[in-house]
Amino acid sequence: MNEYEAAELLGHCAAFDNRKPSKAAAIAWASALHDVPLDNDAKAAVAAYYSTPPKDPDQKLWILPHNVRTLRSKIRSQRLENFQYEPIANETTAEYLARYRGQVQAIASGRVTPPSGRLALTGGPHRDVAKELAGVGRAVPDSDEESLLDTVRRAGPLGVQCPACSAEIGRPCKTPGGSSKQPLGKPRSQPHTARIRAASGQPDVTPEQRAAEEERRREASRRALARMQAEEDIPDAGIVEPESEAS
Repeated sequence: MNEYEAAELLGHCAAFDNRKPSKAAAIAWASALHDVPLDNDAKAAVAAYYSTPPKDPDQKLWILPHNVRTLRSKIRSQRLENFQYEPIANETTAEYLARYRGQVQAIASGRVTPPSGRLALTGGPHRDVAKELAGVGRAVPDSDEESLLDTVRRAGPLGVQCPACSAEIGRPCKTPGGSSKQPLGKPRSQPHTARIRAASGQPDVTPEQRAAEEERRREASRRALARMQAEEDIPDAGIVEPESEAS
């Protein structure tokens, strides 16, 4: 954009903000927009700027060169939203680059009608996406508390009810017994193993398996105790005096 084109653009801006264009302003705008041509997109950028209300209602809109550059680029990028390169058979790298730039320029400038349809995706969604989509369409929680509980359910051991101490969702596990301050038991720093297994989707331990594990631990404790007692019962070694040699 030269100073004459910049002056024309400033005249277009004056229709919106009643500025008084000058030669000095035209030279300054031409310097700031030296690589931006005066085209319909540049004027459309001015219209887009003044069609958006300011955040502060008392603020007066006053477009600057960088606003023209940014909004013009946004207008042209929107035309390329559904662009897909159309190759030719056996094209070289140089041919590809030239054709790619040409197609992008033609669509971005508006000379060629941009594609209107989005490209269709084939195949099913990724398993992580399918897992997230499984919850779409659920009933909306009736209260903030239900909404919070729904969030807690989605991660960690606190997201399930504890099978060991029956701690509710979102509540920490409790130790056995209670006191006047903690009638339900003192909160544990770590969830019960059964709760961790349930949160991770592992099968719960059956009563028979739990009883066998407890018996294994008791047997290991008995063996350790017996070994300690055996070590305590070992008599101290006596000092054996050497036999005197026959004189």
